[in-house]
Amino acid sequence: MAGRNGRDRQMRERIAQEAARLMAEDGLRDFLAAKRKAAQHLGAPATQNMPRNVEIEAALAAYQQLFQGDEQSARLAELRRIALEAMEFLERFQPRLTGSVLSGTAGAHSDINLHLFAETPEEVGLFLMEAHVPFEVGERRLRWSRRDQEDFPLFRFVAGDTVVELLVFPVKGLRQAPLSPVDGKPMKRASQNALEALIAAHG
Repeated sequence: MAGRNGRDRQMRERIAQEAARLMAEDGLRDFLAAKRKAAQHLGAPATQNMPRNVEIEAALAAYQQLFQGDEQSARLAELRRIALEAMEFLERFQPRLTGSVLSGTAGAHSDINLHLFAETPEEVGLFLMEAHVPFEVGERRLRWSRRDQEDFPLFRFVAGDTVVELLVFPVKGLRQAPLSPVDGKPMKRASQNALEALIAAHG
């Protein structure tokens, strides 16, 4: 049994490492897709030993530090500066930064993810139109619990060569964050002041 447990753990670690490589090098953003592709690459598409998303995120951070080093750090700093500019532009909607740009695992293929808060999504669309910012619209499904999920309107625009995604919540949504797809806990969100402090501390 101990031997089997060891093999299972080893397979999980190998899948996590390969999924992390795919996310870092190929720009895969969906954890489930990265896991499945990694398992196929390792010749184990039917394995039950899939790593948790939080294990993949840890492997991604390790991969970036080992193989991408200064390049990833410079890109992360650039993305945070662009995010701060976007938050200043969108200040009336009390923007909060989330995702890989906040956590520090953003790389060459990463988007900037902001949560906005408005009485109606149309306010955000109108604001972007009046500012002559071309954008696309969509939806993103987020979870509040294992059972409760909800679709939120999404606006997407490009700043330079970087995609900025805006998820729009009701104003009361400031009080409660949806669950993170990484660890299942409420998403970490950073205000403009918090991002400024992060940039001052890390560059």
